[in-house]
Amino acid sequence: MEAENGEGQVQVRLKTKQEQYAVPDVPYTIEGNVTTADLNTFVNTLLEQAAISSGESNSPIEFDFIVIDEYLRGRLCDHLREKEISFEDTVDIEYVERFPAPEPQDCLLHDDWVSAVKACDKWILTGCYDNTINIWTVKGKHVLTIPGHTQPLKAVAWVSVDDESGKFVSCSQDQTAMLWEWRVGTNSVECVSVCKGHERGIDCVDVSPDKFRFATGSWDTMLKIWSAEINEGGEGTSKRAKESGTTRVPRITLQGHRESISSVQWMDSSTLLTSSWDHTLKIWDLHLEGIKSEISANKSIFDASYSNLNHLIVTASADKNLRLYDPRTNQGNLVRNTYFGHSQWVQTVMWSTTEEYLFISGSYDNQNKLWDYRSPKAPLYDLLGHGDKVLDIDWSNPKYIVSGGADNTVRVFKSRKAVPSERMDEDK
Repeated sequence: MEAENGEGQVQVRLKTKQEQYAVPDVPYTIEGNVTTADLNTFVNTLLEQAAISSGESNSPIEFDFIVIDEYLRGRLCDHLREKEISFEDTVDIEYVERFPAPEPQDCLLHDDWVSAVKACDKWILTGCYDNTINIWTVKGKHVLTIPGHTQPLKAVAWVSVDDESGKFVSCSQDQTAMLWEWRVGTNSVECVSVCKGHERGIDCVDVSPDKFRFATGSWDTMLKIWSAEINEGGEGTSKRAKESGTTRVPRITLQGHRESISSVQWMDSSTLLTSSWDHTLKIWDLHLEGIKSEISANKSIFDASYSNLNHLIVTASADKNLRLYDPRTNQGNLVRNTYFGHSQWVQTVMWSTTEEYLFISGSYDNQNKLWDYRSPKAPLYDLLGHGDKVLDIDWSNPKYIVSGGADNTVRVFKSRKAVPSERMDEDK
């Protein structure tokens, strides 16, 4: 590799946690102006030499490179200068196999804006501005349209689903949440309960880890906790009451936000995270029935996601950027990282449930993006397809990224990363 612009040379050590791709742990002297492409060539050459000497064959692997906790996105010399690292030091470079690009699958056509999506196993639940809920398969087959709400849907969530029955919650601008039971065999659905208590439209919902409760956030600024059990009053509930769709009231109402609650998520069985247009994130303790901690932002927050794998929070805002927070530190208000790439406000964000570094976002720029939190300057991939703004995105099923938009469609992207059991089958 020829030196250009007098950048000189750097001594590096190449490290990886993926032992099958390890190279000898010795210092290598490389040109300072190398890029990810150059480093890929270099590492693959080392791997090829090792394979030849042991009489094996190997095909080239695409790697990404992490230098000082951040993906290399330009030249190594520029990255080191930005991080104020001396060229005299030996620099550790970690390399990881590149996450494969998700593949566009089906486009699910609706009659109006799709403002809510949630996958579970082979099913996708959608909420639409034509006041209906829809059930689809991940393969794109429409299963059922469910009327019931009197205004546009804003949020949906599965409580549970198996081969025989499903249970889910839908939330609407009509100020109600509805709890539904779906019989898969007969493909029939009934509203078990209409949940009344909010005084404005309901914007978000999440089901507790034990599946017994769900939480809703509303434009009335209230956070409410409800029972998700079919027979809320126990076994004695009369069949007639169940058939008519009983009204239920919240178990707990929590007040603290000053403006609309834009997202709600159970962090564990007694802790909830909410985001709001009032520029704050709040963490609630249900034992105390109050606020445990608060993070202040300088913009309205449209969505937030907490990861049980890395314990960090990522937020979506009106200023086109995503931000990373660590709620465990005393400096919780300090932004750990800011992610640049969207050109209009970011409406929706969600962590992967299986890949600790990855999250997805959807924006009014019509784009979904897949990010690694160690790569703030650019996403890993743009997931294109929507012809209008993206309103909701979901990665509950690790195999499928699903998004709904103002182009009246749901877009499905399949993750090409093999789960460990599949990988073992390939190795045999």
